[in-house]
Amino acid sequence: MLKRFFLNDNIILGVIILNSITILLGAFDNLSSSQLILITSFDNTITIVFIIEMIVKLLEFRLKGYFSSTWNKLDFFLVLLSIPALISWVFDLSLSNLSFFLVFRVLRVFKSFRFLKFVPGITDLIKGVQRALKTSVVIILGFCVYIFIIGIFSTYLFQSIAPEHFSNPWISFYSIFKIFTVEGWYEIPEQIAATTDGSIAFLSKFYFVFILVTGGIFGLSLVNSIFVEAMLSDNTDDISQKIDNLEKKLDNYMRN
Repeated sequence: MLKRFFLNDNIILGVIILNSITILLGAFDNLSSSQLILITSFDNTITIVFIIEMIVKLLEFRLKGYFSSTWNKLDFFLVLLSIPALISWVFDLSLSNLSFFLVFRVLRVFKSFRFLKFVPGITDLIKGVQRALKTSVVIILGFCVYIFIIGIFSTYLFQSIAPEHFSNPWISFYSIFKIFTVEGWYEIPEQIAATTDGSIAFLSKFYFVFILVTGGIFGLSLVNSIFVEAMLSDNTDDISQKIDNLEKKLDNYMRN
């Protein structure tokens, strides 16, 4: 009976949904102390359920069989993230004195990721993302190199003019990335133009327009198009294979 309970995916899905609702309710800051205690107790009880589920599956499938599943590996990792919060609850540890326990307590939110494996078609989607990342790695690397070069160049150009955006390479990389996202890209050149004379102000605006067009419009569009094409390539290959098979059947029919 116990084994069937923990090996039933529908039951585990229900527990995951309850846990997600519990985590959601626990995020509100207007809870009374009794409500917070109730929610925390329920959340940690569910963590215990997940631990028992993991143990039952390890006994059922053995170590090799359990970890042969990617989803079980994710479950195992998420349970490990939840254990420190469970320890702090069981032993009533003061989170204010042990700040690292507070971090682990926040990490328990990731338990909700277990819901992903019950989403229809999620396995195919993940495979598509993995395939797209492998295909896009060169263009993504090139895009990162472009940000690196433009970021350092911008640091030398505007370090003294706009130190809040280009005081060092790290801040400069982030500022360039913000420009690439297009949203609010004009704010930085407007600030620079307001503190410089006419010619420098004009050239700085032209410089950032160039960055926006090459990186924000063409660059991101190229990365996005290659990524999407790679994700859909599996479906395209399947259709191409079916067309090839159909052509072969037609050729055989015409010969006969």
